[in-house]
Amino acid sequence: MDRVTLLMLGMIALAPCACSASTGAEPVAISHSPQLQKWQQFVSEASKRFHIPQAWIYAVMDAESDGKTRLDGRPITSRAGAMGLMQVMPGTYQDMRAAHGLGTDPHDPHDNILAGTAYLRAMYDRFGFPGLFAAYNAGPVRYEAHLKRGTPLPNETVAYLKGLTAAGVSAADMDQFKGKSPRAKAPKAPSGGSLFFLRNGELARKSNGKILVPLGKDHLGTSKPDSR
Repeated sequence: MDRVTLLMLGMIALAPCACSASTGAEPVAISHSPQLQKWQQFVSEASKRFHIPQAWIYAVMDAESDGKTRLDGRPITSRAGAMGLMQVMPGTYQDMRAAHGLGTDPHDPHDNILAGTAYLRAMYDRFGFPGLFAAYNAGPVRYEAHLKRGTPLPNETVAYLKGLTAAGVSAADMDQFKGKSPRAKAPKAPSGGSLFFLRNGELARKSNGKILVPLGKDHLGTSKPDSR
């Protein structure tokens, strides 16, 4: 069993719940830094719209951009072209924009948070917890290659998963959405079929211990990794 699988199984078994499962209360934001607090209204809207815990959105935003929209005086953009608070790739933003009626500016904080959260939801529907985070960071094609062939994930993604584990993201954070369906539906693939399969985050495991999910076509329709 490789270190990524161990990390992800640890996220399932050990991460504390940031909410009250009995009350269904909204999880407390993982970080209360001023940089993240200023986006609370947009995070709340995205959480309600796509049924992704606020704690997960804050954790991803913290890891991706530290809650900042600008770096060195320019809109924050990675070397690979990922943009904004949630570091959304251009093709991903266009997909989410078309599916959810977002604006033309991927750096707009409101629309960037919605796009990133919609994509988190898509990766959750496709890979479950905690696979959505690896797919979000490394890209679904690269993550599928890891699942199918054991191709190592980038060190950046391994560190990313460690950071989310330390932040305390938990599968139980989704309990607040039990019995509810997201208001937004998954976008359609170019073939006309649903781009993401729905399993409510359930995981299967292969005999070698790897987390297994049914495989699908990359959302960008390319074999290139969604590297950052």
